Amino acid sequence: MRNQGLGSWLTRRLEKSGPKTAVVHGERALTYAELHDRTHRLAGALSAHGVRPGDRVAVLGENSPEFLQVLFAAGALGAVLVPLNTRLAAPEIRYQLEDAGVSVLIHDAALTGLAEPAARGLPRLTRWVVAVETAGEETAGEVPTLASVADAAQPWTQDVPVALDDLALILYTSGTTGRPKGACLTHGNFTWNCFNVLVDYDLASTDVSLMISPMFHVASLGMGVLPALLKGATLVLESKFEPGRVLQLVEQHRVTSLSGVPTTFQLLCEHPAWESTDLSSLTKLSCGGSAVPLRVLEAYESRGLAFTMNYGMTETAPGATHLPAAKSREKAGSSGLPHFFTDVRIADPAGAPVGPGEQGEILVSGPNVITEYWNRPDAAGSFEGEWFHSGDMGYLDEDGYLFVSDRIKDMIISGGENIYPAEVEAAILELPAVAAVAVIGVADEKWGEVPHAVVVPREGHELTAEQVQEHLAGRLARYKIPKTLSLVAEMPRTASGKIRKNVLREQAAR
Repeated sequence: MRNQGLGSWLTRRLEKSGPKTAVVHGERALTYAELHDRTHRLAGALSAHGVRPGDRVAVLGENSPEFLQVLFAAGALGAVLVPLNTRLAAPEIRYQLEDAGVSVLIHDAALTGLAEPAARGLPRLTRWVVAVETAGEETAGEVPTLASVADAAQPWTQDVPVALDDLALILYTSGTTGRPKGACLTHGNFTWNCFNVLVDYDLASTDVSLMISPMFHVASLGMGVLPALLKGATLVLESKFEPGRVLQLVEQHRVTSLSGVPTTFQLLCEHPAWESTDLSSLTKLSCGGSAVPLRVLEAYESRGLAFTMNYGMTETAPGATHLPAAKSREKAGSSGLPHFFTDVRIADPAGAPVGPGEQGEILVSGPNVITEYWNRPDAAGSFEGEWFHSGDMGYLDEDGYLFVSDRIKDMIISGGENIYPAEVEAAILELPAVAAVAVIGVADEKWGEVPHAVVVPREGHELTAEQVQEHLAGRLARYKIPKTLSLVAEMPRTASGKIRKNVLREQAAR
């Protein structure tokens, strides 16, 4: 085949695994043959609609077989997929649609109220919706359904040349200057990341992987969905995370692999059905985002389960390091060793390597690492030759294990979602009552950390947390909105005038 990218995977897998169950979603199950057929019908419909190699196709939806069909149909045409976060507000989605130059937006019918205002007035954009029976709501307006356009189309049979270096997806990351950046992920980035997963996680074709994190996040897509389908395993897709439902699915489908963030695993082990659920099929638990609390670790160990830990980011597709379960106690707090085909080093501010135990910036290189952002030449400083500057601080111990210690860019991770304070601060500064603001992360038992706003009010003005939250509602995703607010007379600043957020964090922790 001339298509060496993701879009060829279902065709390559067809002869090997055609009758095998590829995807389970609710009461539906699709074999690899059925997923191939539905995908190539959709590819035919997209082609008839004028989608060509390099064109951008966006998907706004929860986990479903249709999401996968859009992903692989775009790949079969040599088009570029733009997954959109369903938790964003309409203005945030609109920015990404415009920035990426999306020509077709496919969204769940249940998300019509979000998609329609985001897409309204964009001249080259058309919308299709996922079938009503999947989304659970009636289709609004005259927007055609995905099923209708696919059923009416001739299946795609052409073999479009797609190289591993060609662009596969644009995934937007929260911006450090108030605007998100589109990470340009190639077919090769994802392919090599999958090789890393297959090597370091011992993924087998007999595995059953339950995906409870959304596929619009690179962690779910890169570490779970794509490696499983590459290997010919079975995916169980869940649209929403509900602890009791997850435990039920593990027992029902004999799930072997489950991934999530610490909050996910905490909610599972605190559920009333935890002790009575048969978890004997589970052999692979993978956690990222932050360290697993000791009490959660012990709860799983009491059931004979142990975690693998990982560290990565959108720009690494997303795996950078991996800590095997066997080392979870010996190397507690570590994110592990670099993945098989990936390299990690620590550098000082001048870019020079530092020794074991010395703090510095985490740099990552490998075929899974991106080399550019979409339309952002100003972000070229993130790339230095083969090395990507993560913006995270950490050190390597004497055995080469990575320990992540701080985030240079002050990013907040709340329940697995990345929040960059600059974006939130810019929105709060729109309020006339605000003279200065700093957004920091504060510890939260459920979500790991949540955003907290420190505000200097303008003289003669009063301000409450409720007013800030009301102002941000609809402007930003709900998880980005500060849960609490503190008013101060002045900010602690450096000699150059920069706000000392480390001081604010120390004060908030008291």
